[in-house]
Amino acid sequence: MAALVEGAAKSAHVERKNQKKPVKRYWEKTEELKNSDQPTSDRSISTENTADRCTSTENTADGSTSTENTGSVKRRKGGQIPSGKKDPFPGEAPIPQEQLQKYQRGSKNNVPKGAQRRLKEAIAWSETVSELAQKQAARYDLLLPEDAGFLEGDEDEDTCRISQEDIADAVDITSGSKYFNLHLSQFGPYRLDYSRTGRHLLLSGKRGHVACIEWQSKNLTCEMNVMETVNDIKWLHTEAMFAVAQKKWLYIYDSEGIELHCVKKFNDVLKMQFLPYHFLLATASATGFLQYLDVSVGKEIAAICTKSGRLDVMSQNPYNAVIHLGHSNGTVSLWSPNQKEPLVKMLCHRGAIRSLTVDKTGTYMVTSGLDRKLKVYDVRAFKPLHSYFLPAGASCLSLSQKGLLSAATGDIVQVYQNVWGGSPVSKPYMAHRVRGQVWGLAYCPFEDVLGVGHGEGFTSMIVPGAGEPNFDALDTNPYRSAKQRQEWEVKALLEKVQPELIGLDPGQLGKVDQASFEQRHKERVDILGYDPLAKEKFKPKAKKKGRSSAGAIEKRKRKVAYEDQRDVIRQNVEEQMKRQKEKSSESQQLGKKSTLDRFRKQDK
Repeated sequence: MAALVEGAAKSAHVERKNQKKPVKRYWEKTEELKNSDQPTSDRSISTENTADRCTSTENTADGSTSTENTGSVKRRKGGQIPSGKKDPFPGEAPIPQEQLQKYQRGSKNNVPKGAQRRLKEAIAWSETVSELAQKQAARYDLLLPEDAGFLEGDEDEDTCRISQEDIADAVDITSGSKYFNLHLSQFGPYRLDYSRTGRHLLLSGKRGHVACIEWQSKNLTCEMNVMETVNDIKWLHTEAMFAVAQKKWLYIYDSEGIELHCVKKFNDVLKMQFLPYHFLLATASATGFLQYLDVSVGKEIAAICTKSGRLDVMSQNPYNAVIHLGHSNGTVSLWSPNQKEPLVKMLCHRGAIRSLTVDKTGTYMVTSGLDRKLKVYDVRAFKPLHSYFLPAGASCLSLSQKGLLSAATGDIVQVYQNVWGGSPVSKPYMAHRVRGQVWGLAYCPFEDVLGVGHGEGFTSMIVPGAGEPNFDALDTNPYRSAKQRQEWEVKALLEKVQPELIGLDPGQLGKVDQASFEQRHKERVDILGYDPLAKEKFKPKAKKKGRSSAGAIEKRKRKVAYEDQRDVIRQNVEEQMKRQKEKSSESQQLGKKSTLDRFRKQDK
């Protein structure tokens, strides 16, 4: 009995195993879905046409047909998926036009007439890459969570009357600690400079005091006294090196205060600007010289005599690395290391220029002069936009990353909002009084902080909405480690921009200079005596039996090369010979005459 039960169980197990259907593949499932949608009378026809199983044709809205592979599970552009339902959101998500304009990379390059095929392909490829980068940047704009905020007062309340103490008490502890004062009355007045990452601060007193501070944690990196007058101080490409313009020469120190270099070619330096992408330190001296020092190799690139006297007003355009200098006759000149003459010279004020600054986009320039006026200029057209009258004038100017303008008048610092807007500004956005006369202003990058150097030390102000909330970690990362800083330094040196490329319009680098091409073509025609581009070059016909080898083709080209131009060359040579004969005959006639011939009667 037990054996029978076991045999029945085995036979049932074998039958179930044999009856078990194989696993169906994904293409078989889609075929069933397709066949189930058709009527039973048409199923036999659809099974016979195996070539039509994997493709389906769909009429689009414009009347064209689009072929799809129904065996694929992925969505197609037609908007149909294997289940037969329509995709409610076909294609890529649309990008708002405002975001595309925000990341626009200038106007498109036009292909010049008569351009070669390679040039056309290169221009088309660069345009496609630029358009793709613009779209990707606009899409990834949603991933930037931070947004800049501004100070808003209650009804009938001016924000300029809100004190720094009230702001520090209202914000969180971390933000409130950014407002502080350093009482340094012994070696003042002080100038300052923030690093590009916004983590480190340099302070220099007029009487020789130099300090390097990690200002957020209040850690003192180095402190020294150079025992002579200090005119200006500036960070170089990293936080490991900085330059100090002392009474006689220019000195380079490291972050620990150790002297690295003494550059005696740069004497009597009053102002400095560092160009980070070119690794150039630009200096303006009391003798009227504008000098450029390449920090990567330690060589002087250019020394330009401006012929404008003492240079104590200086700024740079971050967009094109052009240096702006203010002069005592009320003019502002724009300089490049490639030319000995100014690129542009503008008359901005009736008196001497006291201070000037340029925004990060290179579009607007703000100047202040002894005529107690504050003017905003459009650098693209070199025309004034607005003019403001300040009762005591502005001695120092600075622009933030978000376009806030700070102006120092005596011991009062005023911050203005939307200076280059459509309507003129009537009142300041914020105001603060310090202990001594202001000598230096600088906004901290990526922070809502304004640093003020004055006669009694240093003051750090909180200015809501001043800093850029989102930073580019590949360019300037405030939170980078020492290893990341080393790697960034190597990459920056490899991608260093040559000083020959500095100009007013950086977009001209990718364009073809049509005028110089025509000029070179004319010179070539004058030298050869004929136009080599007037006719097409001779192309020999192909011959058989080995007579179309490379050597044979070159021989035939040489035979026919100058047949068309021989007549033209002969005519040009004959004309030149005639001119030479005429000149020689005239010289002979002049040689026979004497000085007394002028008294002879001339034949009428």
